[in-house]
Amino acid sequence: MHPNSTRVRLRPANTQRIPFWGQLFLGLMWVAYTISLIITDAGATDMYFLHYVFLVFSLVYLGYVLVHNAPIFGTQSYLEFTPGYIVHKEGLFKAKQAFAAESIQALDLGGQQLRLRLADGNSHALSLRQVRGLKRRRLMRDQVQAFATRHNIPLKD
Repeated sequence: MHPNSTRVRLRPANTQRIPFWGQLFLGLMWVAYTISLIITDAGATDMYFLHYVFLVFSLVYLGYVLVHNAPIFGTQSYLEFTPGYIVHKEGLFKAKQAFAAESIQALDLGGQQLRLRLADGNSHALSLRQVRGLKRRRLMRDQVQAFATRHNIPLKD
């Protein structure tokens, strides 16, 4: 991370139909069921290797749920203000979006989103619903204002 940049951590977007704890419980139940089938030899047939295949898939699912929802590998979702760019990363499996200060025509800061109007006519809305806590919201708002004044970008608040 650049020494003059500030990263505002975002919580993962809760877009799944089953909440995190429900997904974790479901994965743990699959693992427990498969292990109990392996230990007790219940339904031991010629296809007993399917228990091991299902166990591997259950462990992969648990790993996916943990990596997607918990900050195991550091901050996964963030909004970063560098000296020349605004960088938005929405999650571990999503690509970064970098917006150069020269290409930003105007910034609109609303209660729930930051809208970037670019010089080429495009507009990008960054959801700020993932910013939790008053301290983080204040830090993010201050960084947007400082970025706009540093690069002479009109800011509508």
